[in-house]
Amino acid sequence: MQLPNNKKIYFASDQHFGAPTPELSFPREQKFVAWLDEVKKDAEAIFLLGDLFDFWFEYKTVVPKGFVRVLGKLAEIRDSGIPIYFFVGNHDLWMEDYFQKELNISVYHDNQEYTFGVKTFLVGHGDGKGPGDMGYKRMKKVFTNPFSKWLFRWLHPDIGVALAQYLSVKNKLISGDEDVTFLGEDNEWLILYSKRKLETKHYNYLVFGHRHLPMKVTVGENSEYVNLGDWITYFTYGVFDGENFEIKKY
Repeated sequence: MQLPNNKKIYFASDQHFGAPTPELSFPREQKFVAWLDEVKKDAEAIFLLGDLFDFWFEYKTVVPKGFVRVLGKLAEIRDSGIPIYFFVGNHDLWMEDYFQKELNISVYHDNQEYTFGVKTFLVGHGDGKGPGDMGYKRMKKVFTNPFSKWLFRWLHPDIGVALAQYLSVKNKLISGDEDVTFLGEDNEWLILYSKRKLETKHYNYLVFGHRHLPMKVTVGENSEYVNLGDWITYFTYGVFDGENFEIKKY
C-alpha cells in the first residue's frame, strides 16, 4: 500500500473497556471515541491490536451490552471508506463474526504482514508469543477449544458474562506491577520473539499490544519492535506517516 500525501496509518491497543466496571471505564471510552474522531481526518487505515474490551463473548444471538459509542464510531469510520483491522487479544479472544457482519471490520486471530510504501510490518496482539508464559499458553488452548466455547454458551449470559468479567478484572494485565517497568531486552518476551522472527525474515516494524508499556526498541538492522502501550494508564497510540513510526500520547 502506497500512502497518499498527508495520509497516515494509526495503531492502538488495549483499551479494556468495561474494566474495572462499565461506569469507571466510560470516561476512557469517551476519550477513545474523541481520538477516533480526530484520526479519521487523515487516516488511511486504523489498526486495533486487541483487548478493545475487557471481556467479549459472542453467543449465537447475543453479544455483551454496552460500548455503543465506540462501536457506533467504528461503524461510522468504516462506512466512510476507511479500512479498520482488528486483531483479537487475550481478553476478547472469543470474538467470532460480529465485527465482520455488523461493522465490516476485518478480524484476525494471529499476526499479519503488511507493506506500506517501502516499509514492512509484522502486526499482532502479542499474547502467547516468545519464550515462557507456558501457563497462559496452555490456558489459551483450553479457552479457544470449540468444546470449551460450547460449554460456556450453555451458561445464561447474565451468569457467564458476569463471571467472565469478574475473572478478567482480576487479571494482572489490567493493573499489575509487571507492566510499569521495562524488564530489559533479555527478559521482554516480545522483544525476544521479534528478534527470533527477524532471523528468518526482515521487517522494519514489529508492532504489538498486550504488554501495556509503550516502547520502541531497535531489534535489528533497520528493524524496531514497537509496543503501543494502553488506554488505561498511558493513552498512547502509534502513527506511521509513510516514512517514520512514532508513539504518541493522546
